[in-house]
This record gives sequence, C-alpha cells and structure tokens, in this order.
Amino acid sequence: MTAKLTVADYPLAETRSDRIKGKRGKSLDDITLDSVVAGRVTMEDLRITPQALADQAEISRAAGRPTLALNFERAAELVGVPQDFIMSSYEMLRPGRAKSRDQLLEVANTFRQVYKAERMAKFIEEAADTYERRGLFTYRF
Repeated sequence: MTAKLTVADYPLAETRSDRIKGKRGKSLDDITLDSVVAGRVTMEDLRITPQALADQAEISRAAGRPTLALNFERAAELVGVPQDFIMSSYEMLRPGRAKSRDQLLEVANTFRQVYKAERMAKFIEEAADTYERRGLFTYRF
C-alpha cells in the first residue's frame, strides 16, 4: 500500500513525480522533446488522469481544504466523460436554462448510470433541489 500523501508532497511533479503517469502509463521522465518529436508521446500521455486528480484531492484534504478536495474528486470522475456532455450539463446548470427539476435529475442520472460519476450526480441533484427552492427554473433574462 502506498503511503498517504501530505501537504509536503505538493507539487507532485516536483516531490513525487513517480506517482504521475499518463493514461498509457508513461511517466514524466518519459515525456521529453525527443520522444515527442519521435512520435512516442501522444496527447493521451499528456492528459490528466483520474489518479492524478485523486492525489490532488488527498493533498487538499490533508491541507484542510475539503471543498477543494471534493472538486478534485468530481473532476476525476469527469476525465472519461465526453466534452459535449460536460458542456451541455454546464449549460443546464445556468439559472433559467433547465425548465424543470426533472431535466436536471435526468442529467444526474446520466452521470450516475452511463459514466459512473456518483459525485457529479449528487452535485447535479443538489443543484436541482436548490434551483427548485429558489425558483430558478424559469427563464430569467
């Protein structure tokens, strides 16, 4: 088992670069200008991974920043979600865009069922409750 990360491990790229790997398993040391030019590095090697975001969440929690940690955990769930769905979900969260609580609950259900993004689903459900309470389902502008 790997030791828990602490505030002293921040920033990971400088203190624990061994923990940072791309989607295809390349380490930071594998990503050099020569390897890029030779075509051995792709965009998949440069994209953030759920593990890197989970590590950032662990450090944030150790620093006494639980809200930031939760944001990193939600971000980790979003890594595998298609950009167009993320953007349409964001649009639905703007006040007045969703016309009903059910529309937001449908988005939450998609996060939960299709993308296994439980934290994001709960976030959208909380938004649906708040929007209903505050009357934000009516187009305001």
